Amino acid sequence: MDKFVNSVQTYFRGVKTEWGKISWPEKRQVVTETVFVIIIVFVFTVAIYLMDIIFKGLFSLLK
Repeated sequence: MDKFVNSVQTYFRGVKTEWGKISWPEKRQVVTETVFVIIIVFVFTVAIYLMDIIFKGLFSLLK
């Protein structure tokens, strides 16, 4: 049991040490990248929607 407790304590000491090494991005960078991702998702959503409309129209001509 003592071996388990020691290994858990060692693990969390390591986590605490690694946590201090993290370099967090600035708020401006996070906001900019979030907006960029939202724009990309929007553009791809519109592109797929337009392709869906085009293919529906093309397939309706085959009938």
